[in-house]
Order: sequence, then C-alpha cells, then structure tokens
Amino acid sequence: MAEAALQNARAAHSGAAAAEEFRNYIDGVWARSTSNRTFDNVNPADTSDIAGRFQASTAADARAAVDAAAAAFEGWRRTSVGVRAKVLNRAADYLDAHADSFAKDMTREQGKALNLAKDEIVRSAQCLRFYAVEAQSLTGETFPNDDPDMTVYTLREPLGVVSIITPWNFPTSIPARKIAPALVTGNTVIFKPSSDAPLSGLRLAEAFIEAGLPKGVLNFITGRASDVGPAITEPDVIRAISFTGSTAAGEHICKSVSFTTRTQMELGGKNPLIVMEDADLDKAVELTVKGGLSLAGQACTGTSRVLVVKAVRAAFTEKLVARVKALKIGSGMTPGMDLGPLATAKQLETVLRYIAIGKREAALLCGGERLTGAGFDTGYYVSPAVFADVTQQMTIAREEIFGPVIAVIEADDYADAIAKANDTEYGLSAAIATRNPRYMHDFARDIQSGTVKINRTTTGNLLNAPFGGLKRSSTSTFRESGRVGLEFYTQIKTVYAGC
Repeated sequence: MAEAALQNARAAHSGAAAAEEFRNYIDGVWARSTSNRTFDNVNPADTSDIAGRFQASTAADARAAVDAAAAAFEGWRRTSVGVRAKVLNRAADYLDAHADSFAKDMTREQGKALNLAKDEIVRSAQCLRFYAVEAQSLTGETFPNDDPDMTVYTLREPLGVVSIITPWNFPTSIPARKIAPALVTGNTVIFKPSSDAPLSGLRLAEAFIEAGLPKGVLNFITGRASDVGPAITEPDVIRAISFTGSTAAGEHICKSVSFTTRTQMELGGKNPLIVMEDADLDKAVELTVKGGLSLAGQACTGTSRVLVVKAVRAAFTEKLVARVKALKIGSGMTPGMDLGPLATAKQLETVLRYIAIGKREAALLCGGERLTGAGFDTGYYVSPAVFADVTQQMTIAREEIFGPVIAVIEADDYADAIAKANDTEYGLSAAIATRNPRYMHDFARDIQSGTVKINRTTTGNLLNAPFGGLKRSSTSTFRESGRVGLEFYTQIKTVYAGC
C-alpha cells in the first residue's frame, strides 16, 4: 500500500501494548467508528500479543457503508468489464507482492501454519485472476423466433449493493471468492470480516483499494454482528448477501432479509469419510489426519466422522491413534508443526466442552487435553482427540464441533456406511477410501453431499469448480466458486428488439 494511504489505514496505538489501530474504509476514506471504541485482535498462539485493534463499529457506521455503496453503484456498473478485470489483476499482483508479510499477519491473528497462510494468500490472488478472465466471457443468449424483423436476447446485469460476511478460518480466500465475482460483474460491496480475524480481511481490501477501485465501490467495516449485521443485511437496497458461517446464523439472516434480497449461504458440516474393507489403510489414515486435523479441525469441510467397515476397524483405529499421537503441536510460526492453536478462547471452550461430552458417551483413545507448559500456557492449545465406539445417537456424532476431534464409527458394510453417513442434517462434503470402482461409482450417486471426494480429503476445493452443500449446509440456491460464482451476482433481462 502507498505510504500515505497506509498511514490513513492504521494509526499507532499509544501505550505500553503499542498495538496498531486499524480503521474502517467507507466511501474512500479510512475512518474510525462513530463509537470511538475498538476491540483487540488476539494472537491465539500467544494471547499476550495483540495483532491489532479494530473498530467496534455501530449501526450508523454500517448505514454509511451501505449509502456509499449505493451511491457508487451507477458509476461502477457502467465501467467496462475490461477495466474491472484490470482492477482484479492489479489486486492479485499486490497480494503476490505482499504474500510473505500478509501470511505472517494471518498466522499471528488466526494461528494456522505460516506455509498454509502463504498458500492461502497466493490462492486468493489466483482466484482474482480467474474471475478477471472468466467475467469477460459471461454473456447472455440469443433465441430463435418466427419474426424475421425481431431479435430476442438476454442481458446479464449486476444486482446492485451486496454484503459479504465471512468467517475467521480462511480469512482471505473465502472473501476473495465472494468479492471478486461481485466486483467484476459490476456490483458494489460492503465487506464485514469476522472479528476474530479482521486483519487478513483488511489486507484483501487494501489490495483492491491499491488496485484503483473508485470510492464507495468496496467498503470495509469491522465490529460485532449484533451491532452492524442488521444494517448491512436487512435494508431493501441490499440486493444480495453472501455469508459463510454457522447454520444458525445463516438461517437467521435468511429469515430477516427482504423478499427481493438473494442469499448465498455456506454453512455447517458434519463431514464423513468412509473407509472400506479394501482401502489402503495407511492412506486412509492420512486422509483422516489431513482432512480432520489440519487447521486444528477448524474447517467447514473438515472430516469429523470416520465410518470404518468392521473388518478393518481395529487395524485402522490402531494406525490412526499412532499417527495422531505423533503429531507435533505448536505455534504456526514454528516450522514443522502439524497443528496450531484453536483460533479463539470461545472455540477452545466449545471444543473442550464437546470433548467432555465425548468422554461420557464414547471411548477416548487419545488426546483431548488442554495443553500446558512451555509454549502452551499463553495459547489455545488442545491435543487432537480420537473417540471410538461412537454411535449415531451420540452428540459427538451429530453436532458440528469445529475442532480437532475425530469420531470413529463402525459400519457393517457399504450400505450401512452410506446410511450412517447420510444420517445427518448436514451435507457439505464427504469422502470414501476404496480401491473398488463399484464403490466409487455408487458413492458419488448415493452420498447426500454437495462435494464428493474419492480417495481424497473432505477438505479443499478448486477455485474454478462449484462449491456448496446440501440440506442444512447451504440454502441450495447459488453455488460459490467457478463460473457459477458469477451468476449469483447477476440478473437476467430478456430483450425483444424489433425494427
């Protein structure tokens, strides 16, 4: 960011803590909240470290952001798609140029390993470039008709003002895949990141701003959802909302918004991995560990249930426990760590509560402890837990934990495994480990999930492929990512042109 703009974006906070104060960006100006209050963004690996102080915004701040976006819409919608695409490409270049420093910001505020944070920044830049190209081939259709003097065709137009509300676990890549298609199709944006990882969201906003967005086209605001949420979701001028978070919060938004407001919801999951009798058990264990414990289990697509056919359950479980016990836990800044801390004190409390429930319900084979001692006392660290003898009725088999907790469930055969995998209110991601082509084919058809993986982890998705869930994991309206991600932010007009 240019030095003058950087000075406006943040102001050094006086006092012993010397934490930086970061501001909202509304109508082209970096500004403090009208509340004159801030909140601390805490490093989950070392809670004595404040990664930044952010604006505790008010409904008035949020309304100002909405008004700015509404005022900027007409000019931005008339800007050519080529110019919009150049903005995305310049923003991508900015992310790449600052990938190392932005990755350190992300690890400091969220806890994930530094290499994973850098991968996320680079992936976000790739996402922007993808939409810069893809939007330039998004067209309408021409329809044959019986009148030789008439042409019938469709136009795709931007919706207007859209709100983007994102979580803390992928604080750059999730907003990138929402904001990029919104901007490149001509919409104006209010962006509210999670209060638990706002700095990475600010860095993304910074990239767009440095790329030359006109004032009001992108507005960045921080604060509690209870304070600013209704003002950026409920007004009639808000034409679309893209939200990633809990199912309860998504359901509340859908019920409270205008009849004319589109919603795109990526919500909770209770994602299964089925391990068949013919599976490579070592590979199945790696799929479980990578899918369920990477990012300390804090991924909406993370593996939380492993349904193992009884013929190999004992052998699989023994290998899994040995692998989990060998994992290295520590700060994401330390090379070679397999797991970092949980992201927040609230998340730590939630995970420990579910582990306590699991101990009463099932057999804890390893882990599940709040880690203490050197390197752990000032962070939110929990050893990854593996539970066995888990049944369908148990809480840890049904509720989303969002932490490093694996429930091993025995299945009689393929049919039993599918029945148990589908016995959930969620349907976000699911995987199977098998060598049998018949199981592979049937699984893709039988599983009730928006994302289906065969001999791959439940986590991860291509930026050029659709992403979304079934059942209560999504509103099942518009998918994110890929070309369909553009369609959510556009509306169709049918034109009958006679001479």
